[in-house]
Formats: sequence, C-alpha cells, structure tokens
Amino acid sequence: MAGRLAGKIAIITGGGSVGPGWGNGRAAAVRFAEEGATVVVTDIRREAMEETERHLSPVSSDYVLEQCDVTDSSSVERLVKSTLSKFGRIDVLVNNVGGSAKGGAVELTEEDWLKQLSFNLTSVFLTCKHILPTMIAQNGGAIINTASTSGIRWTGSAQVAYAAAKAGVIQFSRVTAVQYAPHNIRVNTVVPGQMHTPMVEARLARQREGGDVEILLQKRQSRIPLPFMGDGRDTANAALFLASDEARFITGTEVVVDGGMSVRCD
Repeated sequence: MAGRLAGKIAIITGGGSVGPGWGNGRAAAVRFAEEGATVVVTDIRREAMEETERHLSPVSSDYVLEQCDVTDSSSVERLVKSTLSKFGRIDVLVNNVGGSAKGGAVELTEEDWLKQLSFNLTSVFLTCKHILPTMIAQNGGAIINTASTSGIRWTGSAQVAYAAAKAGVIQFSRVTAVQYAPHNIRVNTVVPGQMHTPMVEARLARQREGGDVEILLQKRQSRIPLPFMGDGRDTANAALFLASDEARFITGTEVVVDGGMSVRCD
C-alpha cells in the first residue's frame, strides 16, 4: 500500500512540537511523506519543526517548512500563496493546531476563553477559508481536522473552552463537508483520545500533577480500555486513511482514536 498519497500536495499545520516524541502534526508529516506526499509543514515557531525535519529528511526530500500563525488570517494567506507558487495546487489540508487550558465556566478567565477558541477553532476556520477556493478550482481535495474526545464527552478534568472549541471543530467539519461535497471536497475529523504526546510532559503534567508525569500517565491510562496509550502516530494513521483515495466515499464524519475510552459507561 506504499505510495497512497503519491503526487499529492499536503499542508500540515502544527507540524512542530513542544518537545521530543510523536505529536499529531509531526507524525502526520512523516507518515504522509512516507506515503509519497509532498508535505508543507507549518508551525508558529520554526525551531519547533527542527526535530520534525530530522524525522522527515531520511524519508523524503519533498517537504517544505513554513512558519505560520494559523490564528492570523494574513499569515495563513501567505502560507497558501507560497504553497501555490511552489507547487501549483493543494490536495490535502490537515489541521493539527490545538491545546487545552484547564478551568470551568467560573474559573476560566474571559481572556483564556477567547484564546482557546482562537487557538483550537478559529485556526481551523481560517485555514479552510483560505484553502477551500483552491480546492474548488481544482474540483477536489481532502481536509482532515483534529478534534478531541473532550469535544464529545467528559474526559477527566474541567477544560470547558477546549471542550467547546473541539466540539465546534466537529460540527464545523460536518457543515463544511456538506456544503463543499458538490466540488468533490471531503471534510472529516479525527478525534484523538488521551494520547501520550510531547504535550503531556511539557505542559499537562505541570498543570495538573505538579510535574509528576507518571501520575498523570497512570490516570490517563486508567480511562482507556486497551492496555496501552496511543501517540501521535495513531492519530496520523487515521488522518492518512481519510486523506487517501481509500476514503473517497467518506465525508462529514469522525474517526475516534481513543482505545475505546469514549464508549466506556463508567
């Protein structure tokens, strides 16, 4: 099945990471390159993509690293123009930017609420806004947005803005999928559960367990029926399927990647 994305031009946002390991965007960049895509990897910090490039370079020479703030419309517009000037088309968009802030409706500040919506939801709107016209002109494309199980259920801690934004990503994807289906554009959502990504060590453990990574990992694993925790490669493989022609008749839906967590009844 090698070469599932041969000849495709794919933009992957959030392709860096806050630390070593397999974040969703980094893993997607590598898996897509392994399957023959030319990947345009973006992150707000160029240095965050250095390890991504170390994984990419042995796999493929067909990649570009682009610094981009996906919460800023002009920055996204520059990314699209740059990609089109280099490659002439955009076949796949994978949105991976996101991150949570703890707090319920009372505890969370209004400022953090707005930041969470911008980071997790407006970023998806802006990339789609600027890339969809190109896909319409091409009469085809695939968009994969990354949500979270926090958008469909309680996942163990109050993070109301993150949950609301990720629920918004799911419904945004559904509506957009129906609107643009006549243009042969597919829009789907990957819904990861509690993955072991670099963000666990870099941010979540510090926020919730006083820096004790093992306690946080044990708590997260206890919610997962499968006896192991996934990582960004599992999210990337789901995105790869949805981007490929194997998923040609799949649009407006979600692939949940959570080891069975979201269907537990306890």
